[in-house]
Amino acid sequence: MRKVKTIGTFLFLTLLMSFTQDNLSAQPAIPKPTGIIKSQDYPQNYFRNPLGITPQASGTFGELRSTHFHAGDDYRTQQKIGLPLYAVADGYVSRIRVQAAGGGHSLYINHPNGYTSVYLHMETFSGEMAKYVEKKQYENQSFEIDLELNPTQFPLKKGDVIGTAGNTGSSQGPHLHFEIRDTESQNPINTQLFGLHFKDNIPPLIQNLAIYDLLDEPCSDNTHKRIFRPTFAGSGKYKLNLSQPIKINGRTGLGIQSIDRHNGTSFSHGVYSIEVFLNEENISTVVFEKLDFNTSRAVHSYVDYPTYMERNIKFQKAFKDANHPTEIYRFLKGDGSFNLEEGETAWITYRVRDIHGNTSELAFQVKQDSTYFPDNEIIPGTKMFYFDQDNEFETEYVKVRVPKNALYDYLYFRYSMGEKPADGYSAIHHIHSPKIPLFSSYELRVKADSTLTTELHEKALLVNARGSSIGGYFEDGYVIAKSGAFGSFHIKVDTIAPVIRPINISPNKNMRGVKSLRVQISDNLSGIQSYEGRINGEWVLMKYDPKTRNLWHEFSPNLGSGNHVFELVVKDNKNNTKTYQVKFVR
Repeated sequence: MRKVKTIGTFLFLTLLMSFTQDNLSAQPAIPKPTGIIKSQDYPQNYFRNPLGITPQASGTFGELRSTHFHAGDDYRTQQKIGLPLYAVADGYVSRIRVQAAGGGHSLYINHPNGYTSVYLHMETFSGEMAKYVEKKQYENQSFEIDLELNPTQFPLKKGDVIGTAGNTGSSQGPHLHFEIRDTESQNPINTQLFGLHFKDNIPPLIQNLAIYDLLDEPCSDNTHKRIFRPTFAGSGKYKLNLSQPIKINGRTGLGIQSIDRHNGTSFSHGVYSIEVFLNEENISTVVFEKLDFNTSRAVHSYVDYPTYMERNIKFQKAFKDANHPTEIYRFLKGDGSFNLEEGETAWITYRVRDIHGNTSELAFQVKQDSTYFPDNEIIPGTKMFYFDQDNEFETEYVKVRVPKNALYDYLYFRYSMGEKPADGYSAIHHIHSPKIPLFSSYELRVKADSTLTTELHEKALLVNARGSSIGGYFEDGYVIAKSGAFGSFHIKVDTIAPVIRPINISPNKNMRGVKSLRVQISDNLSGIQSYEGRINGEWVLMKYDPKTRNLWHEFSPNLGSGNHVFELVVKDNKNNTKTYQVKFVR
């Protein structure tokens, strides 16, 4: 491992350069594109617009989200809730799902051509579907529900109204998240490949370039990198303002920050394909044609994760980590990194395209120079961890078990122990670095000190450096939890019950003419585990929006007039329970 200068140092140094590569040797001709890259043809004019308005996107397929690759297109809904949604083709409703978070209210339609259309963040389901969902919620006594349906229950014709667009689940504003999936595999496919386009004649923007001095090590938070800002040279061409080739020495990797824009909006979108050529030879091609939900978390390996964590910049790497699982790398020569012979000069050409074929290119030269040495210093770790085997580390106070395939590459595992926080029941344990991503979770056991008394055992959990709970349970002197990230952790306890705050109800209030009963619920640490509402002792459906913490019940017309009792029981993940009871008149 290596101690290096900060990224910011290299960014400022490179931005100070004010020369041009125009006078260098002529750029070789790279193979011309013959249409966008795809593995097959897709039906055209089969699916219609899922909305009844001109389509505009606030997000597109393959975008680099903070925890996953975006698996669909986000259709703008004029900042409105309630616009009608339409079946994009003949088919039948195969699945209806209601979640408090995630996709919120979602609906799946199987089509006879082997594809499934998916609608997320809906506000309502139409007609008989809405009645069916509520019936099942009452039968299961649960707001959250996942229903598989047969082809005869809700058949649809192209253009039938299926419900309305909304802002349910983890949506951050009114919109429709729309997907087309392969029905058999349920893998999402870029919807614009089916002709569901958004107006776009703007080439992608190339914002930054990164050169990684990988040498013989994996890309990590200690990898030496240099950042350059290209300038636009017109007609989709970009260049670097350098007077001479970029010096490299040893195994080298490349990364690029690039976005796409659509006509008429200011939103930033993902690009469709990125090709890298070493002289005339393609060494790396990434294509966002289709994805797999099982590997979508690996966006953390595709981007330069340390730079993302430090500066919120997402460089898309042209080289692949040894254990990267996705198939977005359509072609790689080796792992996508490269070496040059002693004294050799070569052209690097980036070709970035959107799904409409709008193209941008960046070309620059690199030169092998044996006098160039990155400012490296080996920093030994505590123990070597390998991605293709189970790994364990333990001291008197902590045990770490990282399973096979949880890592994207091997690493020198680092550990240190800090002081005990004032509100903690253990020291802080620094488990490697949060700048190194994981594909799956590992087990962390932290030993509790003597202040964690027996009565507190069931209330103990682990928190990270932000003070957020990662859960956990007490066993044999340790608090044990699963974590999907490295970082700093210590033991805390949660003995505080959730909070229930009435919004529109109070003792003996006349609720006649009021459509719904509303409260807010929150928890201080471990999070809400469950909530259950009853009127006059009978279970009632409580709808929940964790974004606003609002919990509400829409009164049934069957609720008679007179005096009623509402009771709400809310439990957190450490079984601390709060009960709210109030009489009202209806």
